[in-house]
Amino acid sequence: MKVSHCMTTDVQIADPEQTLRDVALIMGRLDAGVLPVSENDRLVGMITDRDIAIRGVAEGKGPEAKVRDVMSIKVRYCFDDEDVEDVLHNMGDLQIRRLPVLNRDKRLVGIISLGDLATKSEATETGKALSGISQRGGEHSQTAH
Repeated sequence: MKVSHCMTTDVQIADPEQTLRDVALIMGRLDAGVLPVSENDRLVGMITDRDIAIRGVAEGKGPEAKVRDVMSIKVRYCFDDEDVEDVLHNMGDLQIRRLPVLNRDKRLVGIISLGDLATKSEATETGKALSGISQRGGEHSQTAH
């Protein structure tokens, strides 16, 4: 199965100049924990509710701080024509629960989460990915900077 069959296509995008307050309100309204960050029609980062809490609030940044001050700039992604099994394996290795989905022109076309994959793919592969994701630490740990 291809990623395009499992991904969410209705994705809200944040701007690096938006405030943490604005992005937190959007996340609350969408019941989402992550937003891709785009500038000049290109994906430049990801911001999570955890980024806001750990790199924002915990480091003394207020609600008027900019997204660019706390977002993750090292963005991992997948392509919409990739096989779900490969993406699940990659998510487990990278310890990532969500990935932006790009087309081959490198334009954002969706986002895929472990939850999307769990409901639409093979349970064994999803379990393996979750096992890898759930390991302590990793490249995307908030303390790995």
